[in-house]
Amino acid sequence: MTTPETLDTVGLDEDAWDAPIAPGPLDATVEVPGSKSLTNRYLVLAALADAPGRLRGALRSRDTLLMADALRALGTRIEDAPGGGDDWVVTPTPPRAPATISCGLAGTVMRFLPAVAALADGAVRFDGDAGARVRPMGPVLDALRILDVRVEEHGEPGRLPFTVTGRGSVRGGQIDVDASGSSQFVSGLLLAAARFEHGLTLRHIGPTLPSLPHIAMTVQLLRSAGVEIDDSRPAIWHVAPGPIRGRDIRVEPDLSNAAPFLCAALVAGGTVRVPGWPGETTQPGGLLPGILERMGATTVLEGDVLAVSGTGAIHGIDLDLHAAGELAPTIAALAALGDSPTRLRGIAHLRGHETDRLAALAAEITRLGGQAEETTDGLVITPRPLRSGTVRTYKDHRMATAGALIGLAVPGVRVEDVATTAKTIPDFVGLWSGMLA
Repeated sequence: MTTPETLDTVGLDEDAWDAPIAPGPLDATVEVPGSKSLTNRYLVLAALADAPGRLRGALRSRDTLLMADALRALGTRIEDAPGGGDDWVVTPTPPRAPATISCGLAGTVMRFLPAVAALADGAVRFDGDAGARVRPMGPVLDALRILDVRVEEHGEPGRLPFTVTGRGSVRGGQIDVDASGSSQFVSGLLLAAARFEHGLTLRHIGPTLPSLPHIAMTVQLLRSAGVEIDDSRPAIWHVAPGPIRGRDIRVEPDLSNAAPFLCAALVAGGTVRVPGWPGETTQPGGLLPGILERMGATTVLEGDVLAVSGTGAIHGIDLDLHAAGELAPTIAALAALGDSPTRLRGIAHLRGHETDRLAALAAEITRLGGQAEETTDGLVITPRPLRSGTVRTYKDHRMATAGALIGLAVPGVRVEDVATTAKTIPDFVGLWSGMLA
C-alpha cells in the first residue's frame, strides 16, 4: 500500500494530467460503465454455476479483466459474446490446479477467489502488485484453515503472496470471521459457500462491519442465482449447499463511479445526467442522491435517468459514510470546495484500501492549500482558498477522480498518474472531457 510517507515524489509532475477547469455551468449526459462490484461478483457466480451464462454490459476495466483472467486460470471459459459489445459468455468448469492468480490491486480478486481456489485439487498461488501485498488477507486465510484447507504464506502473515492447496472439495461448516477491516472477507466466503459439502454458517465477530450494502449485494445475487441463504440474524449468514444457476443478466452502471460526474454539477453549476440509474439497488453509490441533496444539489430521477443540478454552492455536512466508504474521496474533494466544514465518519477501514485513503486525502487537500485533518474514524475538512498543484494519487483510482473534481474549480491542478482510473473506469479522461465539451 502506497502512503503519503512512502511515496517517492521525484519526477511525478512530468507526466501529470492537467485537470480542466469547468467552462461554465454544465449540461451533460454521461454514460457510466457497468459496476465493478457487480461484474466481479457475477463472474465468480457464473464460474461456479451449473450451466453457461451471459453477462451483458459487463465492465471492462483492470479489476474485472484481472478477475476474468484469474477465473480462466482456474479453468473457466470466458469469451466475448458474438456481435461485439461488452458482453461476456461464461462456461463453467470445476476449478482446476495448479494455477497462478495475479491480483493486481484488486481486492475482489485477492479476497473472493481463495475460497474458489480451495475447491480445486492442487496448489493455486496468489500474488499482486506491491501495493496489494500490504492489504489485509488474514481473516479469509484463517477461515480457510478452519475449513481444513491448506494455506501457505510466502511473506508477511496474512498478506500476499500465499498459496491455497485444495483437495477438490471443501467440507464447509461454521466459522467466525472478524470482517472489521473489509466486508469483502464476508462476501468472498459467501460467494463460494454453496459449493461446499455442508454449506457455510459465517459469524462476524468484530467490533464493526463496514460497507454493509456490499454484503447485501452479495446476498441478493446469491438468492437470484437460486442459492438458499439466511441472513435473518444480525452479522450471521447461513448458506445451504446446492447448485448455482447459470443466467443471462445485465450489469447495472457503477453508481460510485458516477459520483465524480454527478458531483461536477455542484462544483460548476448546471446539470449532469446519468442514464441507467436503478430504482432500487444494493450498490453503496445508491446513497449518493441523498448525500448530494444535503450538500446543496437538486436531484430528479425520471425513468432511469438521474439528473443532479447545482448552483456552484456546496454546503458542508456531518456524514456517516460507514455504509459507503468508497464515496469518501469524492465527497472529501467536494467538501474542500464547500462553504462550511464537513466531517466524514465511520470510514476508518479506508486505511486498508489501495492506499491509506484518509492519510492520502488529508495530504493532498492540504497540498492544495486546504485544511483536512484525520480523526480516529474519518476526516474533518475545513474549506480554505485552494491553489494550483499536483495531486498525488498513490496508485488509487479514486484519488485521481477526486483531483479531477477539485480541478474543475481551481486553475492549475494537475493529477499524477491519471491512468490509474482504468482500474474501474476504462476511459475516465475521455468521459470527463466529454462532460465538459
